[in-house]
Amino acid sequence: MFTGIIEGQGTIVNFIKDRDNVTFSVKSSLAQHLKIDQSLSHNGICLTVVKIVNDVYDVTAIGETLNLTASKSWKIGDVLNLERAAQLHARLDGHIVQGHVDGVGKVIEILDENGSWRYTISYDEKHAPLMISKGSICIDGVSLTVISPSRNQFQIAIIPYTYEHTSFKHYEIGTEVNLEFDLIGKYILRQQLLSTT
Repeated sequence: MFTGIIEGQGTIVNFIKDRDNVTFSVKSSLAQHLKIDQSLSHNGICLTVVKIVNDVYDVTAIGETLNLTASKSWKIGDVLNLERAAQLHARLDGHIVQGHVDGVGKVIEILDENGSWRYTISYDEKHAPLMISKGSICIDGVSLTVISPSRNQFQIAIIPYTYEHTSFKHYEIGTEVNLEFDLIGKYILRQQLLSTT
């Protein structure tokens, strides 16, 4: 489990395709704090550390992960948002994040608001029931607050600290992002669906 509060960033320095899987080598100052078999959020995707050499570690994304997330388009030089799993005795500063991506969104507008930035993200309207104004959304591993949701797009505001310490500063129009919707909302929607059948 994660909180959506980014601890650091990593840069993809290599990747190796093996059948339907891809192993990514990531360089990060967090590598010295990792261990084999540890869960680590990469742009909101929970991946397991399988190898560590100095400041570079490896994680493997299987075919299902590649098909369901934006990881299929990752390339050498891409910067990823990183977060280690939450500790039960720590403060929950963001919201409950599992690292299980629900879908991929696309950046369709970026507005510089003279000290902050507003991003408009499009998404599959099948997820619209999970979006509420001022609700929580996890974008590439970052816990954020939803603004002005519609059936197929929503906005988020990025403060200077988040802009400087996450990959949002690298996003352009058309950038694909991983979306994880609020866990509580998913349980409520599931209960509603079951009660109507």
